Amino acid sequence: MYEHHIVNPATEEHLATVPDATPRDVDAAVARAAVAQRAWAALAPGDRARQLRRFAAAVDAHLEELALLEVAEAGHPLGNARWEAGNVRDLLDYAAGGAERLNGAQIPVAGGLNVTFHEPLGVIAVIAPWNFPLPIAGWGLAPALAAGNAVLLKPAETTPLTALRLAELALAAGLPEGLFQVLPGAGPVVGGALVEHPGVAKVVFTGSTAVGKQIMASCAERVKRVTLELGGKSPNIVFADADIEAAAAAAPGSFLDNTGQDCCARSRILVQRDVYDRFMELLEPAVKAFVVGDPTDPATQMGPLISAAHRERVRSYVPESAPAAIRGEAPAGKGFWYPATVLEGTPDDRVATEEIFGPIAVVIPFEDEADAVRIADATDYGLSGSIWTRDVGRALRVSRAVSAGNLSVNSHSSVRYWTPFGGFKQSGLGRELGPDALTAFTDTKNVFISTEERK
Repeated sequence: MYEHHIVNPATEEHLATVPDATPRDVDAAVARAAVAQRAWAALAPGDRARQLRRFAAAVDAHLEELALLEVAEAGHPLGNARWEAGNVRDLLDYAAGGAERLNGAQIPVAGGLNVTFHEPLGVIAVIAPWNFPLPIAGWGLAPALAAGNAVLLKPAETTPLTALRLAELALAAGLPEGLFQVLPGAGPVVGGALVEHPGVAKVVFTGSTAVGKQIMASCAERVKRVTLELGGKSPNIVFADADIEAAAAAAPGSFLDNTGQDCCARSRILVQRDVYDRFMELLEPAVKAFVVGDPTDPATQMGPLISAAHRERVRSYVPESAPAAIRGEAPAGKGFWYPATVLEGTPDDRVATEEIFGPIAVVIPFEDEADAVRIADATDYGLSGSIWTRDVGRALRVSRAVSAGNLSVNSHSSVRYWTPFGGFKQSGLGRELGPDALTAFTDTKNVFISTEERK
């Protein structure tokens, strides 16, 4: 039997040993899920909604426990982790409402009545990442269940504890056995078995672009539906007419939140040359004021990286000889710490083109609106980004011009469960969240009923 040893990234202490699922376990889980799904889909929508609301209430009753698990296994600051656990609760409530509003359509046709139905797909595999274990699990789990599907959740190897606890809470809240199961283990083994299994109707994956391409190719061979949320290299565009003080004060959070382990991190800061020097003067104290330390302290804003191996990968982007424009502090001793780092560079630098997934940003000057859009789009990714300007017309022009799925003006907020989320280009395929999330887990069935009189 293979197993994973779960380690607290802030202290390097052992938390738990979690046995890995096997391909045979996947087969058994799919069989159980298929049986549970048929009964679940046969329930009246209101009954499914009621059970999901009970699940949401169970999450709410254990919010602090889930948050502390997220702190321990992922190193997230407590304030962030509380929000993440609350996001699962809120999304379950939101999706429950959708179960009762998954409306088809009546289409005018000659000779009869034509109606459409949104039929559930069946068994859904959700492969969740380690950077946001709780909320991203919920993004797939909640709408899939609400639409009448069963869910098999494969958490990341380093962060399975919150997923396992969610499954326990689902059962305690009354969800049927087999409807929501968690299968921990290695991605190529457990994730691969789910992707290839003929009983899995759709795969929802959040992770690297490289792995996403492999999953997409495997799903294509089986004509299997897939939603992919992949990498990002998002720009933070600051125009000279912006509130420079506000833009500089907000910038650290845009690339230091979750220690930069965020596909939406604004790790490329593009600043119009006229205000470049002033922005850098304001940015330095804002970065150095960002509180780094014990994730269990409510005052902490940034915790450790997920692992020693990942810290080495992040460190490779900033050789010791590289001059940093701004460098923050990080705790010494145990834990996978890395300081906030700001570099100055050009659009072609490695730090400006590759997803680092750490607390590193590069600042790049630009000349005018066209130059800003050109630099912003000089990447294979297109997930998110921000635009800082007081000019409403410019905000709309640049928002339409930049190739990204989620843009914010005078803000760095990318994700709301009420609105769609997903990427352009190699940042992904499909959309999650928002009012249409449930339909992504259904097939449209068309039914024509003849009304012609028979003689």
